[in-house]
Parts: sequence; structure tokens; C-alpha cells
Amino acid sequence: MAGQRKNAVLKFTIKMQKKLVVLYLFILGAFVGLSVRLFLINRDNGEEYKKQVLSHQEYDSVTIPFKRGEILDANGTVLAVSNKVYNVILDTKLLLRKEDYLEPTLSALKRFFDIDTDAVRAYIAEHPESSYYVMARRVEYEKKTAFEEFCEEEEEEEGKKVKKGRNIKGVWFEDEYKREYPNGSLACDVIGFTTGDNAGTYGLEEYYNDTLSGVNGRQYGYLNDDSTLERTTIAARDGNNIQITIDANIQTIVEKYLKEFNEEYKDGAHPGNGAENVGCIIMEPDTANILAMASYPGFDLNDVRNTENLLGMPLLDKDGKQVKPREYVTEESIEAMNDEVMYQHLNALWKNFCIVDSYEPGSVAKPFTVAAALESGSITGNETYLCEGELHVGEHDISCHQIYGDGVLSVQQGIERSCNVVLMNVAFAIGKDKFIDYQHAFNFGLRTNIDLAGETRTDSVVFNKNTMGITDLATNSFGQGFNATMIQMITGFCSLINGGYYYAPHLASRITTADGATIENIEPRLLKQTISQSTSETVKEFCNTVVTGEFGTGKTARPAGYMIGGKTGTAETLPRGNHEYVVSFMGYAPADDPQVVIYVVVDRPNVAIQDNARYATIIVKKILTEVLPYMNIFMTEELSDKEREELEELQIQIRQPQTTDTENEGEEGDPDASGNEGDPAEGEEGGENQPEVNEEWKNFPVDPETGYLVDPATGNYIDPQLGTVMGGGSLLGETPEAGPGETDDGEGEPEGTE
Repeated sequence: MAGQRKNAVLKFTIKMQKKLVVLYLFILGAFVGLSVRLFLINRDNGEEYKKQVLSHQEYDSVTIPFKRGEILDANGTVLAVSNKVYNVILDTKLLLRKEDYLEPTLSALKRFFDIDTDAVRAYIAEHPESSYYVMARRVEYEKKTAFEEFCEEEEEEEGKKVKKGRNIKGVWFEDEYKREYPNGSLACDVIGFTTGDNAGTYGLEEYYNDTLSGVNGRQYGYLNDDSTLERTTIAARDGNNIQITIDANIQTIVEKYLKEFNEEYKDGAHPGNGAENVGCIIMEPDTANILAMASYPGFDLNDVRNTENLLGMPLLDKDGKQVKPREYVTEESIEAMNDEVMYQHLNALWKNFCIVDSYEPGSVAKPFTVAAALESGSITGNETYLCEGELHVGEHDISCHQIYGDGVLSVQQGIERSCNVVLMNVAFAIGKDKFIDYQHAFNFGLRTNIDLAGETRTDSVVFNKNTMGITDLATNSFGQGFNATMIQMITGFCSLINGGYYYAPHLASRITTADGATIENIEPRLLKQTISQSTSETVKEFCNTVVTGEFGTGKTARPAGYMIGGKTGTAETLPRGNHEYVVSFMGYAPADDPQVVIYVVVDRPNVAIQDNARYATIIVKKILTEVLPYMNIFMTEELSDKEREELEELQIQIRQPQTTDTENEGEEGDPDASGNEGDPAEGEEGGENQPEVNEEWKNFPVDPETGYLVDPATGNYIDPQLGTVMGGGSLLGETPEAGPGETDDGEGEPEGTE
């Protein structure tokens, strides 16, 4: 019996051991499977379940906003920055835990943040379970601190010290950033601004939105049994900073004189601004770095919807078109605008004229025509042409701005005097196919791809080889019949004077992290060579005479103490014969070694007689008078006593090296003043071979109101210095069909006032 009992126990023990092993292996397998499953859940859905768990523990989730990157000028001056502000948030559930919390909390909200407590009460009544209600947005740090300090202050109550804010519950602050522009309207067209959701719109803010933007962080938390908020934080990643080529000091000078122009000419011939638009770009010719870019009117980047900036602008309809007959924005018209019309006006204000608007450039295009002819071998540059005041082309008589004729002129003299007849003959020597090829080489009809949002396409406002006729070729030669933008013109012009090198225009020069580490240095980008070095030198020599020559049309652009070169432009707008013009000057300084290029465009100045490029040249002179000394570019010319006094009055340092004695220049305003031009025939094949010109206009009577001479036969106003017709309207016997982009290509350019 004992043996049987022993065997039974032994069998039971072995059997139980096997079962226990199986059970152990089963449990172990279950744990392994559960661990694997938990790992997979945590990997694939961990964040989701984490939120669900926390949500049952009075969970709160807060977005931690990123700080948008700064925009800095070339010297490190901050142009755009994001400063921390706070949203005031209410947790209704926490506030309603005790009746004692409601009134003290609402009283404090009214006192420190001027919150509408009636609206808060209504929300609490409708949403008693809410944990997130924004009561006030973008509260300054000072207000937030004052509220928090009040809550922590102590007072005596029944012999004990207690906190004043002990019954203020359910209020907390959510971080946010407010985009601010320390310099107000400075470079507004270039910088752009941000919308309420921190997205860039217009300018650099839009173009570099991804670079300036960061990634939001997140803060998760729950209230434990002691009502203590415990949090888990995933930090935000701030956006990168952008340093640009704009120099805030140069930009300030430019904007000062654009505004001064407007103040001088506003409400002139009609109510409204001093011009429809006024724009200026300053660029380094050897890099295409943009040192300044501005247009008028501008706007305050911190208050972009301020309607005062609209006053004086052309009145628009709901489609953004000018109303007919033309009217200008007044306070009364602003009050009458609906949202749709208001948006059209604000959009017109916010756009960057320098890259958005296209126009017929006028005679600033003439150096491009000559450069194409020289480079293609179509001319040598020594040719002469007879100007009798007009040229018969196709079925049209296309007039020169000097309707009395310039006589026999060389190509150089054609540039100096801005003679349409000379340029038409040069274009005929090129032929339309080569002419179109060189237009494309200079990027007309193509975007420059500048790093700004909103650059206009111009492929539809230039001719191609299938659409250009002989009249189109003639008018294109002197800058009418095709459209361009300011950025296209100045970028192409830089290649004319820097040896033929076409650089991509750009603004960003460096990208850095929030803590200042450099991510990328953006170097000037050479795209192509448009002309040879020798052609560039010839074009520059020709353009110098525009300022130095006896009959140069750009003499009034020369700043005291400096010799510059350039080209004036005047183009009649559509419809032809409306006596409305776009006038301009493209120049460079110093003349012998260009370090800076400037382009000023005045779109329909608010004066009775608009076709006078001096409205642009005087702006150029004033800007360069301050910019060149600032850039440490030394004077090369002797100063007259009056010029010295003017510079001292402007408190401009005279940076003039020792030079040999030269004759002082004439004074500005003197009809005989031509600047420091040396030999009147300099660069004009010698002074003995000047053309014989019909100068009967010199005996015309003077109009006492305008100061212009008056042709007794036609009634035309005549420039007393150059003998060129003013406000001449259509110069063709009949108007041919409009060219591309609704430009009328058959008209000559009445630019005699250059």
C-alpha cells in the first residue's frame, strides 16, 4: 500500500509539474504577446491613446507657437520681428467648481483686460463643460504680468494673510507671436506682411514664407487630485532669419525723396497724388544686389488696412479697373466703398510697382538697341544719320521729339540727344529677327525671377518674330510698342555697363537660424553674358554724354561733385494723344567706374504738361547727392560755391579728393547750366563737326505761365533749352493698330523735354 501511495504521489507530482510548465509557458507567451502588442500600439497609435487617456483626466492640450524668423537689412537692422503676446483663455469647468470663483474672476478680467463680461457670462451659460474659450487675443506682456502680480498679492483676512487671487480660477494664458515692423512703412513693398494665421503675403514675407516659418510645439497636461497641472512639452522649432541686401539708410533716403515729390506735386493739375506711381530701384551693377526698392504711395506695415493711405490714388471699380472718367480716392469715396471695392484699392496699395506694373519704357531702351546693333555687327558705331524731324516708315510719318530736326547725327549724338530717327535707322540695320533675339537676351518678355512675390509676366506685351512689322521695329527701337517692368529694365541695363554680365536680381543674402548660425550664404548668380566688354564700354561712353554733352537730355540728374552717365525716357501712354506720359531716368555712378545704378520712374506726373524727364532726373539728383557720400564714393568734380552751400545745408560730408582746377559748373535752374561737362563736344567726334540744326524755335515767344516757348504756327510748347516739343500728343498722321499688350506701336515718342 505504501508503495502504491508513493507511486501515486510521484505520478501526481510529475503530472502537476508538466501542467505548471505548460501554464508558465502559456503565461510567459501571453506576456510576450502583450508586450509586443503594447510596443506596436505605442509605436503606431501611442500619441492618439495618450491623448485619450489624458482626456479622461481633465486633459488640456496647448499649441506652442513657433517664432517667425526675423528679416534684417544688410547692416543687421531688424526690419521684421515677431514679439511674444498672449491670448487670455478661460476654463469654464474649473471656474464653475465653486460659486465663489465666478464674480472675482470676471471682475479681474474686466479690470485688467477690459473684457466684455456679459459676453463671457453668456458663453459660460451655454458651454459649462468648455475647457478652452479665448476671451482676448494678443495681450501685451505688461497686462499679463499685472494680472499675475495681482493674483499673487497678499492681504489680511481674519488675521491671516491670503492671496487676492485665491478665488480667481480658470484663467490661463496661451503664447502667441505678433509680427511687428519697427520701421513702420520702410521698405513696405519689399518686406510684405503676414496674415492673422502667421502666413506671409506679398514681398519677402510671402516668397520666403517656408524659410521664415517654423514648426509649432505642443504641451499636454492634466489636473491631478491636488488640482496641480502636470505637463508634457514638445518644444516648438522657430523659423530661420533672412538678411537682405537692402540698406535701410539708403532705403530711407529714397523714400524721403519719393514722398517729397508727392508733397510738391499732389493736387497739381487735378486732385490726387503727385503721380499715379513713382518708383525707384538702386542696384549694384556687378552683383545685382538691390540696395533700395521703393514706390509711392506706401503703407504702414503695422497698420496695413489704414485707409488714409488710399487718399489720392486712382479710384477703382470692383474689378480693379480705373473708373471712367478718372476720379481719385477721397474720404467720401472711402466711406461709400463696399468690401469688394475696398479690397481692390488695398490690393493696388500693397502691390510693388517696381515688379508688378509694366509700361512702355521710352528712351531708356535706346542704349539696348545700340548695344544689340554693335554686338551683332550691324553697325560699327561710326555711322551718321540725317534727322529732319520725322521718318516715313511703312504708311506712317514717325516724328522725332525734336520736330524741327537735329540734322546729321552720329550714333553717339543720337543717344545724347535721344533722337528717334537715329535709333529707327539703327534698328533697321539690325533687322527684326536679331532685334527680337537681343530683346530676349536682355530678358524683355521674361521674368527676372527676383526673390519677391508677385513679379509680372510680360511675354504677352512684347513682339515675336511672327508679329513684329516694320513700324513695330521702328517704335520698339526707342522704347514704345512693348512693355517692361522696372526690375527688367534695371537688371538688363546693369549688363550694358558692367561688361555684359547679366546677374539674377536678388534680395536675400544670408539665411541664419534663430540663434544666429549661418545656414546659407546666397552669392550673386551670373546667368549669361548679353554683350562683350568692348560693346559695354562703347555703350557706357555714349550714355556718359547724356549727362555731359552740350545737348544731353539728362544733365539735371548730375549730383554736385560727381560725374554720372545714364539715359532719360519719356513714353506716351494709351490711348495716344491723351497727353499722359511715363518719364524716367536710368543712371549710374561714377561714370568711369559704375558702382551703383539707379532707376526712377514717374508714372503720369500730376502736372499740366507731363512729358518732361526732369521730373525723374531731379529725384535722381537728390537721391544720389545723399547716397554716394554715404557709400564712401568720393567726389571727382570741383564744386561751385552754391553747390557747396547746398551740401552744407543738407549736412552732407564733402568727400572730394584733390583735383586740378577746373571751371565751376553752372548753377541748377540756369537755362545754360549743363553741369560739369568739360568740352561741349566731348565724345561727339570733335567740336568742329557739329550738325547744322534748325534753331528758329529760339525766337519763339515765352509763355509766362509755364516758362516754355510757344510755336506760333502750331501752339506747341517748346523746351527753351533743347528745342523739343512738349505735350505734343500723337506724332503720326494716323494711328496704327495697337501692339502686344494693348500698346500702340505706331507712335513716335514726344520726349523733347528730356
